[in-house]
Amino acid sequence: MKRLCAALLALPLTVALIHPAAADYANGAAAYQRADYAAALEEWRAPAEAGNAEAQLGLGNLYANGEGVEQDFDEAKIWFLKAAEQGHAGGQYYIGLLYARDWTGEQDSDKAVIWWLKAAAQDHAGSEYQLGLAHEHGWGAEADMTAAIEWYTRSAEHGFASAQYVLGLAYAKGRSVEVDAASAAGWYRKAADQGFAKAEYNLGVLYFKGEGVEEDYAESARLYQSAADKGSIDAQNNLAGMYALGLGVERNFVLAYMWSTLALAEDAENADENRDRIAQRMTDKEIAKAERMAAAWQPVE
Repeated sequence: MKRLCAALLALPLTVALIHPAAADYANGAAAYQRADYAAALEEWRAPAEAGNAEAQLGLGNLYANGEGVEQDFDEAKIWFLKAAEQGHAGGQYYIGLLYARDWTGEQDSDKAVIWWLKAAAQDHAGSEYQLGLAHEHGWGAEADMTAAIEWYTRSAEHGFASAQYVLGLAYAKGRSVEVDAASAAGWYRKAADQGFAKAEYNLGVLYFKGEGVEEDYAESARLYQSAADKGSIDAQNNLAGMYALGLGVERNFVLAYMWSTLALAEDAENADENRDRIAQRMTDKEIAKAERMAAAWQPVE
């Protein structure tokens, strides 16, 4: 499960000078940042019980992620709901996710949408994105792609990478908007700048083809590399081709074979044929080296 607490840790710690409960919250946030989850749990408990919404959100995240405590979505829901009922947008967002994703056995898309609307009224980007999904798929809201695009746009303009990526797809494919490769590239770029692998890959394709941007094999290869490092199978497959042909990078058959091997392990399209062609240009020693590299490879966080 993806981490739930990215927004939580962006909060300023200077509030520690104001009130003991705020100091406990700040101490907990500092503990969380150094991955001392047990300490964060201990620091957040008292202010959460005293009604501090930020600490309540923090406890909810710890229970939802199973950090410093056994994972318990029911307990997470208690704390998210306490924060949500105080009007905290983060709590409203996460309680919506609990209802939408059935993590507590109480799946209810209608309730999820109600909570996300409350958070969206506070310009909560994640909730705006979820409302886009709700309208796109008809989950607790009327299926309406035009409305979905409106919510995705609001979320994207507030910096939410997933919404920026989805908008890029919409402009690339003409989904309730006119096809516009330049707009697609612009939204992909915003998401890619946040390290969003799918956006990096798609933007790499646009640079390779020269659609919406000037053709640039070096930039395409750089984007493929970044996405491939994160585990994007399509990026790994394309990066292998870039190394095999020397497009945007220096030709390197060992790296080409390594990336093809990783893509093949996940059944990437034509990866087996690509690797066979690459192998024809390599010695047995080079192939063995590439296979060792592929076996040792780990995705970056």
